[in-house]
Amino acid sequence: MTRSLTPDAVAELLRPLVPQVLGPLVRRYGQFEACEDAVQEALLAAVEQWSGSEVPDNPRAWLLTVATRRLTDQWRSESARRRREETVAVQQPVGIVAGPGEDRPPERDDTLTLLFLCCHPAVTPSSQVALTLRAVGGLTTAEIASAFLVPEPTMTRRITRAKESIAAAGSTFEEPSAEEWPERLRVVLHVLYLIFNEGYTASSGEQLHRVELTAEAIRLTRAVLALLPDDGEVAGLLALMLLTDARRPARTRPDGALMPLAEQDRRLWTVPVIVEGVELISRTLGRGPAGPYQVQAAIAALHDQAAGTDTTDWPQILELYGVLEELAPSPVVTLNRAIAIAMVHGPAEALALLTTIEGDSRIKQGHRLDAVRAHLLELDGDHAAAREHYLRAAKRTTSLPERRYLQSRAANFSSADR
Repeated sequence: MTRSLTPDAVAELLRPLVPQVLGPLVRRYGQFEACEDAVQEALLAAVEQWSGSEVPDNPRAWLLTVATRRLTDQWRSESARRRREETVAVQQPVGIVAGPGEDRPPERDDTLTLLFLCCHPAVTPSSQVALTLRAVGGLTTAEIASAFLVPEPTMTRRITRAKESIAAAGSTFEEPSAEEWPERLRVVLHVLYLIFNEGYTASSGEQLHRVELTAEAIRLTRAVLALLPDDGEVAGLLALMLLTDARRPARTRPDGALMPLAEQDRRLWTVPVIVEGVELISRTLGRGPAGPYQVQAAIAALHDQAAGTDTTDWPQILELYGVLEELAPSPVVTLNRAIAIAMVHGPAEALALLTTIEGDSRIKQGHRLDAVRAHLLELDGDHAAAREHYLRAAKRTTSLPERRYLQSRAANFSSADR
């Protein structure tokens, strides 16, 4: 015993240890749900015993021992219950099924395998996110519920359904086959990006940012990159997160409303993070075929390296959006390409592009199409129509900071402009 930490410091110490404890348990015993519950109990015990007290020299070994005892207690209890109910003697703990890879060395980092398990195709995207944050990120159910602004029982049910889906699918603790690997890794990266995006622009609530989610997404992506240092898309995703998150300090007004990129005080951007992101994407591009995350990171780097909107290399950004639309077409990409078109060729051509996606069910129910159209109409000098679309977008968004920004844009136009 050598260290004494505050509760917050204990939580920070525990978080990266979660996959290092959960992985060996699932690999040895199978039964992901039971192992995950045992690890959560061990984490709670650690917070209670270590806060303000001394921390064991080997925290991982301590957690592994406590979680294993919890599992043993649980299985003994289950065995006793069955004996009482069935009056059948049970000599061995029930349900202990060795998972594949039990022969692996205990010090192996199981983070990636756990991510593959949490992001199993049988699990819905929202449950993949929740389970990843709990089983790999080490967040409590209450913390995840708070981050997504849902009641804790709702998040509990979401996580429970995810574990039940994994069990029903018969998935085991092993990495995907070579044939499955690209698609399974794509899903893992998508889930990490979903976590980051929810933290960078919260889909609802008073706050624009949920820093705990962006920080966790970046931490987990760093961990995946450490395991797959030659994967260009993992590097691209981390670079994209860094280059985007670097702008966060300038992204809100004093009243909490959104500050658009063109109006941000770029002196507030976090320069060391930009430098890291630029270096990362510069090292990655050109090593092989570029994927969507690498292209988006390259676009983000061009924005971050410009002194202002007027000096941004919009022609190159437009070219990159053309590449991105071929690699990963979506209405959101088209919206962003329209903005680049407006900066290079003018708003009229950009407005014409929007008509190609206005019937797309993926975009027409949200606020983004109206918000971008309002911006383009404003650039085109049609202030009355711009005001109308700003108000429509404000009505549709569930983010209060975005709503305040859109309403303020609409208010800029006097009744004489209507």
